[in-house]
Amino acid sequence: MTIITTRAEVSRDRWGRPLIAPPGGGKPVPYQRTTRFVAALSDTYSLSQWQRRQVATGLAARPDLLLAASTADPTDKAGLDRICEQAAEAAGAKRAATVGAALHRLTERVDLGQDTGPVPEAHRADIAAFQRETSGLQVAAVEQFRVNDELKVAGTADRIVRWRGKLHIADVKTGSVEHDVGRIAMQLAMYAHSVPYDPAVGERRPDPEPVDLGSALIVHLPAGEGHCELIWVNIREGWEACQLAAKVWAWRKHKLRDLTAAFAA
Repeated sequence: MTIITTRAEVSRDRWGRPLIAPPGGGKPVPYQRTTRFVAALSDTYSLSQWQRRQVATGLAARPDLLLAASTADPTDKAGLDRICEQAAEAAGAKRAATVGAALHRLTERVDLGQDTGPVPEAHRADIAAFQRETSGLQVAAVEQFRVNDELKVAGTADRIVRWRGKLHIADVKTGSVEHDVGRIAMQLAMYAHSVPYDPAVGERRPDPEPVDLGSALIVHLPAGEGHCELIWVNIREGWEACQLAAKVWAWRKHKLRDLTAAFAA
């Protein structure tokens, strides 16, 4: 069976939003990124606190960055952002993300039948566990770009897999899945309610058969643990949350004039 994958680069605007041709044709318009859309309902307090601690740790480890911060113009937001980013990196904040992204690419090569090349010893057991646990799934698509025209949201689904005659969205996660499982359910639900889009020609193409709208799969592959687990996700609930998120985003667009009026005695 031919495995579908989106090979063409997706054009984006200066904010990183994908530019999508309207269904009837015409000039591409920005769609919201799926990961951004589903974040509307996330509780980011713990993540924000962790990021602050990483910046503090990084500044303590890098006197040069501390000096740069102390002499920076307080109004130079971009410059201060760069210093904070460097400090977080010095604290190792991006280490897990870097490892996760690399492991993710290795699983893509496995599912596409490509040579993985030399796999570092620390992660050979990870790849072996991935191959063993997913052997019963038939991969239909890898890294497939999909769009939802109703909500104007677009993003890339890790996998479309066939299990017992049905197509399901599947997502490879190399970190914790407990922190924000609601967001994950929303993300996979959005992919299930979207259609394949070819950015090379700006065309939507139907799935070969309907994608299941009730359940999706997390392929949990925690980096460095040599363990892989398949987890079912209720995306029916996730889709209901997406409807709520759409209302939240609509509410955030209100301006002062939309909700206020001049006082009249």
